[in-house]
Amino acid sequence: MNHNQREKVDYVTGNPKIDREIAKWAKKYSDPRRRRYIRDLFTAIVKLFLDKADERDLYLATVTLKELRHIFRVFSKYRHDRKVVIFGSHRTKLHSREYKMAVEFSEEITKKGWMVITGGGGGVMEAGNRGAKDKGFAIKIKLPLEVEPNEFVSRGEKLINVKYFFTRKLAFIKESDATVLFPGGFGTHDEGFEILTLVQTGKSVPRPIVFIEPWWSNYWRNWLSFVKRQLIGGGFITKHDLELFRIVHSVPEAIQEIENFYRIYHSIKFSREGAVIRLKYKVKPADLKRLSKKYADIMKGEICPCGPLPTEVRAKEFLDLPRISFQFDRKSYNRLMALIRDLNKLVV
Repeated sequence: MNHNQREKVDYVTGNPKIDREIAKWAKKYSDPRRRRYIRDLFTAIVKLFLDKADERDLYLATVTLKELRHIFRVFSKYRHDRKVVIFGSHRTKLHSREYKMAVEFSEEITKKGWMVITGGGGGVMEAGNRGAKDKGFAIKIKLPLEVEPNEFVSRGEKLINVKYFFTRKLAFIKESDATVLFPGGFGTHDEGFEILTLVQTGKSVPRPIVFIEPWWSNYWRNWLSFVKRQLIGGGFITKHDLELFRIVHSVPEAIQEIENFYRIYHSIKFSREGAVIRLKYKVKPADLKRLSKKYADIMKGEICPCGPLPTEVRAKEFLDLPRISFQFDRKSYNRLMALIRDLNKLVV
């Protein structure tokens, strides 16, 4: 956008006097690139008043915005660090194999330069913070049964307390690049199905989703049997949705799955024209042609090398990385995951 031109206004109160006042405040408390968002925030606040929102609604909106602002502020300085979120039961016992695996996983992934995010409670969450040490974050929900965070949480800014599950879940996904799930209860399954749904529908960018259990356990294997028998068998999902995740039985397998996902693939950006995939290495034209043929069902034309999008240039997003682009159908995200896995298998 040319900021010397008048910005398009499409979210207003409908009262010209109030809208002019909001525009003045937005100009005073923002820079040109972000002004529209600040103006929309001011407008939303005033409209809550004009709508005569009751005290309960105002309380919910206020707490949510305050929690999100705090979360964004804390993580802003770590945005260039890859992070993995660990889910699992807070009831997992200290001497269980799952607990020891969670500690080992956090220790090993942080050695690879990653950081760890947990829910800050006991069990698997405690193990995650224990292994991550000062490389670990905790987003702690305020619950009567879990008053204090586990003793291994780094106090200070890396401990974030929130009131609502939905703000915590948003932070878990927004601020991480991989998801690892150990056996757990309702909460673990809720978080697992949430990230599967988000990636399946394109509401979250592709990421490694790893279900981990000891080699002798049937916890996730039984879950997978249910998924195949009831969800695929009933026509509720397709067999391609199995590309969204992997089940592993050791810490090295989990580490390898995450590292392999980012071996060549770096990140993705969607535009009106399609999908732009940022790569760590250039891919050979012959490989692009072969992948284009294999995944012709989810794209128009072929995969081609490209440069950064205008939005990437303005934001200076990874401008040194090579890129490829294609006209993606914006619905086959399970097949997109398969494409990324194939990209990562190429010889470069």
